[in-house]
Amino acid sequence: MKVLLYFENYNLITKSGIGRALRLQIDALSKNNIEYTLDPSDTYDIAHINTYWDKSYKVLKKCKEKGIPLIVHGHSIVEDMEGSFSCWQIANLYTKPHILKMYRNADYIISPTKFSSNVIRNYEGVKCEVTPLSNGITLDEYAYNEEKIAKYRGFFNITPSQKVVIGVGIPFKRKGFFDFIELAKRNGDITFIWFGGLKSILLPKKNVFAIHHLPKNMIMPGYIDGDIIKGAFMDSSLVFFPSLLETEGIVVLEALAAKTPLLVRDIPVYEDWLTNNVDCYKGKNNDEFDKIIKEVTSKEKDKKLVKKGYEVVKERDTKVIGEKLKIIYENLLKKEDK
Repeated sequence: MKVLLYFENYNLITKSGIGRALRLQIDALSKNNIEYTLDPSDTYDIAHINTYWDKSYKVLKKCKEKGIPLIVHGHSIVEDMEGSFSCWQIANLYTKPHILKMYRNADYIISPTKFSSNVIRNYEGVKCEVTPLSNGITLDEYAYNEEKIAKYRGFFNITPSQKVVIGVGIPFKRKGFFDFIELAKRNGDITFIWFGGLKSILLPKKNVFAIHHLPKNMIMPGYIDGDIIKGAFMDSSLVFFPSLLETEGIVVLEALAAKTPLLVRDIPVYEDWLTNNVDCYKGKNNDEFDKIIKEVTSKEKDKKLVKKGYEVVKERDTKVIGEKLKIIYENLLKKEDK
């Protein structure tokens, strides 16, 4: 069995969640001895397409013509675009029909959570099975590591006693970027670091203005990968992810894997797998976020909470995800043979 993992224009999306999903899928397949290719001109038994634009649709059509079973990965929902890029309404006129066309022509759809799977399942014209399966996380990369922590502290001049709250994502309204700034303003004694950026021309003017007028206690280094950000996950007082809409949120998995307290917005995507004050903290608005941030940063890490969080994310290790992908692939091939 050989699988095509297809990501259109990978170099353009490498800094996004979808781009990181490719690395996670490769890891999941490799750990389960599943042969794969990234080249659509290669030979393969199953196509697993992760993007939605013109080249992706051409690959889809080619698979249909050859009778190759086709999985479309539901990383995105139509609602993702709202409040993101500059002129997102215009961009959505192009993006929405492309996403729907891919989903409507899939033989099988995988989406990270029950929430996102239900959204996709209810789109008009989607007739195939839609299965929730996490993007996964490589747990070993987030195991406590003093060298990674030292790199992070050195990069930002962080002292061991300094209270730090981190956020990660493209600085969109949907990601809770403006709420993160507001909470930084309310907590001047705490350092806030937002990892992630985007070219100014692609951001709304309001976002660009905010980036150039950050509070003094907030740092925005742009996109950073590797040991520095992993050290930040391990060493920060709190990971604050106030996104208003997610299909899963790899940031959430990273925080849980690093055994660092996590604060998320109380939205439907987390309802069935994260529990407030058990494995994470949840808040509905900035007043609730502010109260939680003050409480969490003023005391020692809640070891029971982060232990419970780690139990949640253990089920999403790439080894486990690969095992589940293998079953999906094998069942699709059996179905095709009948």
